[in-house]
Amino acid sequence: MALLLREALGDSLRRTRVSQSRTLREVSSSARVSLGYLSEVERGRKEASSELLAAICDALDVPLSDVLFDVSESLADRTLQHAGADVVMPGTYAGSDAAHSESETVDAALLTQDPLLAQDSLITQETRVVIPAPAARALAAA
Repeated sequence: MALLLREALGDSLRRTRVSQSRTLREVSSSARVSLGYLSEVERGRKEASSELLAAICDALDVPLSDVLFDVSESLADRTLQHAGADVVMPGTYAGSDAAHSESETVDAALLTQDPLLAQDSLITQETRVVIPAPAARALAAA
């Protein structure tokens, strides 16, 4: 099931509020929105208008652009998960432990030619290098 924009926005707002150790009551009072409505927004049950989002972000003292950036990353991560992408974290191996047998290791001559490769004694044919796309912030700063 796809993650809806309102759910991602609510998750981001809730994470921000909780990270600040603030209650719904505090934020709703500061944003001048009912506690129940803010709760519904955080749970992704209600679509927040741009004016309401701006008021909530002001109450949380966080730029709306930061919330939208967080939402964008959440949606992108969710898209990758749904696409069945085989994402490999740095320093990990794709595939099973059986794929790391010595018979599948890169030729020892190759390891001795490159001192950086020699540092990792088990480089298999199943090893993949994943270079993440640059974050939007990095692109904006460039």
